[in-house]
Amino acid sequence: MADFNGRTRRNRTSKRISNRLAIYVENPERFKRESPKVFQGGNMTTVSKNAAPVKTHRSKAKAEATRRGLLYALPDWLMIIMLFFVPIVLLVIMAGSRWSLMGGNRGWNFPENFVKVFENKLLGQSVLFTLEYTVIVTIFLLVLGLGLALIVQESTKWNNMLRTCFLLPSATGLASASLLFYALYSPQVGPVTKILSFFGLMDEGGSVLATGQSALWATIIVIVWRFSGYYMLLMMIGLQAIPGDLYEAARMDGAGTWRIFRSITLPLMKPTIVMCLIYCVTGSILAFDQFFILTKGGPNNSTMTVVQLIYNFAFDSKKDLGMAAALSLIVLAALVVINSIQMRGMRDNTK
Repeated sequence: MADFNGRTRRNRTSKRISNRLAIYVENPERFKRESPKVFQGGNMTTVSKNAAPVKTHRSKAKAEATRRGLLYALPDWLMIIMLFFVPIVLLVIMAGSRWSLMGGNRGWNFPENFVKVFENKLLGQSVLFTLEYTVIVTIFLLVLGLGLALIVQESTKWNNMLRTCFLLPSATGLASASLLFYALYSPQVGPVTKILSFFGLMDEGGSVLATGQSALWATIIVIVWRFSGYYMLLMMIGLQAIPGDLYEAARMDGAGTWRIFRSITLPLMKPTIVMCLIYCVTGSILAFDQFFILTKGGPNNSTMTVVQLIYNFAFDSKKDLGMAAALSLIVLAALVVINSIQMRGMRDNTK
């Protein structure tokens, strides 16, 4: 009788195991929810999914992975702290201190530096000139970059040669490009003055850098020549991301070139255009090299940019690092606000 009962229990156990295996094969998630059973010393024992040893092991593995990730990121964080946060802190300290170029820190004088900056007569003039320059350069670079990208987006032998020609100026440094055009604009050795004089557009022996407006446009030509190929490349990346099926469907529906550009290309290019807008506006507001080399802010401070004014405060007329730091903080705050607005516009366009 006892032997019969033992066989019966073993048969029931085998049947339960078979049922469990069938459930596992058909639906593993159900098997996990129903507290899977294992053998321990010949008896069936329920084992919890969240057993303490497994949880402890996983917690240790996760903590180890976190420590390893932080260790890998440590060099980057050190670079960010040393090259970004430390200079910002030093800039704030200098902006609130009486800090001359040669004398060093002479004590806290906040907000005197900011008051002197806003009272400076060149501040308004430099801000207006910088804004004028930024608007003109931004329009030219965005329109020309998109236009060139549309021209050379098809991969042909002729277009590949044009791409190379348009991109070649981008390989030169901005200072090198400015020096090149400074020589071209020179009344003594440059051909530009002679050509303009030949057509009666300029007096003999004159210079395109002699007046504020002509110097502005001469500098804009340098920037457009230097950066138009770069913005063409960025626009090409955006154009190539547009699915070709959309163009084919539009042509099958009878849409013309202008309608396709207005209804498909331009809307889908908005994120790329906003990104280029951020680059262009930021670079134009921080313009320094080209004006420093070509005009030195002249004539009569008519081409003085905000960054040039910071340079003058620090190293030229004032030799006051405190005023330079105060104006730098103002420019930084303005850039943060402008770029935040532009980034918000880009996020809205991508929704």
